[in-house]
Amino acid sequence: MSSARVDYIAPWWTYWLHQFPHVNLRFQPLDHTFKPQDENYQQSLIFLGCVAAAGLGVNLLCLAIYLSCLCCCRKDEEEEESKKSNSCCVTWAAVAAGLICCVAVGVGFYGNSETNDGVYQLTYSLYNANHTLAGVDSLVTGTVGGMQSGLNEHLSRLGEIFAARGDFVQTLQFMQQMSDNIIKQLLGLPDWEKAKVDLAAIADQTAYVEYYRWLTYLLILILDLVICLAACLGLAKQSRWLLTTMMVCGVLTLILSWASLGADVATAVGTSDFCVAPDKFLMNQTKDVISSDIVHYYLYCSQTLPNPFQQSLTVFQRSLTTMQIQIQGLLQFAVPLFPTAERDLLSIQHLLNNSEASLHQLTALLDCRGLNKDYLDALIGVCYDGVEGLLYLCLFSLLAACAFSVMLCAIPRAWRQIANRDRDYDDIEDGDPFNPQSRRMTSHHSHQANMHSFCSYSSSMGSQTSLHPPTQAVTNAPLSEYMNQSALFGGNPRYENVPLIGRGSPPPSLYSQPYRNR
Repeated sequence: MSSARVDYIAPWWTYWLHQFPHVNLRFQPLDHTFKPQDENYQQSLIFLGCVAAAGLGVNLLCLAIYLSCLCCCRKDEEEEESKKSNSCCVTWAAVAAGLICCVAVGVGFYGNSETNDGVYQLTYSLYNANHTLAGVDSLVTGTVGGMQSGLNEHLSRLGEIFAARGDFVQTLQFMQQMSDNIIKQLLGLPDWEKAKVDLAAIADQTAYVEYYRWLTYLLILILDLVICLAACLGLAKQSRWLLTTMMVCGVLTLILSWASLGADVATAVGTSDFCVAPDKFLMNQTKDVISSDIVHYYLYCSQTLPNPFQQSLTVFQRSLTTMQIQIQGLLQFAVPLFPTAERDLLSIQHLLNNSEASLHQLTALLDCRGLNKDYLDALIGVCYDGVEGLLYLCLFSLLAACAFSVMLCAIPRAWRQIANRDRDYDDIEDGDPFNPQSRRMTSHHSHQANMHSFCSYSSSMGSQTSLHPPTQAVTNAPLSEYMNQSALFGGNPRYENVPLIGRGSPPPSLYSQPYRNR
């Protein structure tokens, strides 16, 4: 049997996944045979998902401990070197999280595409096999129906016409026996209708589930990328609300990553259990529908294996040939005597020609090479592309969990730095010239003081006009020019200390007198 094995070798990663421990929820070890209907086997796959859930719990526990230490065990960070060190740590953590997230998303897109290609190849092969079985069923049904209805009707009329000739009637009876023999052989073929319906249902359900699986992973990949970019943007702009939002989204995405990891591992292990010994599972599933010889013939398509349909097809062929010879004889010898029999004889000849064409098509469809090719294509799609894509999706989930863990560690430190910066600004005295808020207040007060000095100067000039004759008209500069000059000197200067640039200043005797009088 091993020499007749089909050219299929399970990939190494399926054997590796097949060696994963299979334990039910009562922690009892199980064998690694693929039995999807068995409750204990289902529990062994659920157990793998529980392992991923335990990993999520450990991850969240480590993050909680880290955040607790960060909040409770505060160190003195007033020194400049400590601030620079923390800022550098946050920067590198953000860079690492961004790079890991980008790599994870790339791996996820590749794995999602590979899995989709494998499942598509599986469904395509199932639909091809379903089409083949439907063709076999259609040919068998059409041939049996033609023999039972059309041929019997023509033979009955010919029996009435040839009633006076015993030899012709005997020929018709012999043809009836050949027809019954053909019907018997065709009815002895397997009932493909049930298998055809099962294949179509499996293909439809698989395509339906795969579409939503592919779409779900596509949305997860896009969501991970958007959250990572938004978190990096929040760190760069030091936005508190954006960092808070991304931290909440990061926790949810971390949970989603571990959940997808558990589902992918369970699916990959179950599929690998099938890929290691697919023929054994298929023979167990079809033993109540099709004989083991026929299933073995299609699974192990080899020239050394006998064709289980060969005898039936040979009897079919010989019976048709015998009937065609009898029809030719009746057309040659009976038609000259019974001209009315020619129409029925020609109809029988046409029916036999159609049956012969159906025989050739049936022989080609029942050959093992067509269904075996579909079987191999389905195995390659599932066990190579499908399982490989699932492994890449598992790697994506792990990388995404690492990326968001790093991001969740970096965001609180960035938040703390932003809070320390704002607190340092609040601790600076209002009169400190290096305090940005003090600068803004000084600028505001300088505007008011400048306006007061300008008005004082104007009133002083008005009080001296009666004592001193006017010598030159004074052109007052715009207030904005004065403001710019005051800001240039960076303080709150008195008006008399500011150079009177562009104002057409009078001699010192005119503007020094008010101050002496004051």
